[in-house]
Amino acid sequence: MNLYPMFFGTGGRILFISKDWKHIKIKLSRNIWSYNFVGTIFGGSMFAASDPFYMLMYYHILGRNNYVVWDKSASIKFVAPGKSKLYTEFKISDEEIAMVKEGIKNNGFIVFDKTIEWKDIHGKVHAVINRSIYAASKEFYNNRKKLVG
Repeated sequence: MNLYPMFFGTGGRILFISKDWKHIKIKLSRNIWSYNFVGTIFGGSMFAASDPFYMLMYYHILGRNNYVVWDKSASIKFVAPGKSKLYTEFKISDEEIAMVKEGIKNNGFIVFDKTIEWKDIHGKVHAVINRSIYAASKEFYNNRKKLVG
């Protein structure tokens, strides 16, 4: 994925993906691809470099044969300009997985939020991103598609 043009262009780099897809680490460098007019990391790079990960993680954890997972919405709050490398981690606990599966079992789908913080090497937060994730059983999703068109 580090070579995928849409991700590469953000300036992001995957540092680690656990085999069980429950933990991912990303680095975002300030470089020719990611700096803005005033010389700090472009907010769009922070937003885009964090884009696919929770959706992909749940897609792999839940399994593509029985579940559908989409990003539903996202928002970003800028806290401080990014003048150096930024880092973030994506983590999913066993409790969260159980909660998602229970929500799908009870309702056919669930929408839940995950928060991402871009931090510098000293732990200072530069941006906070909230992503709403939609997960559903394939049966529910396919039936819903038929109704909506």
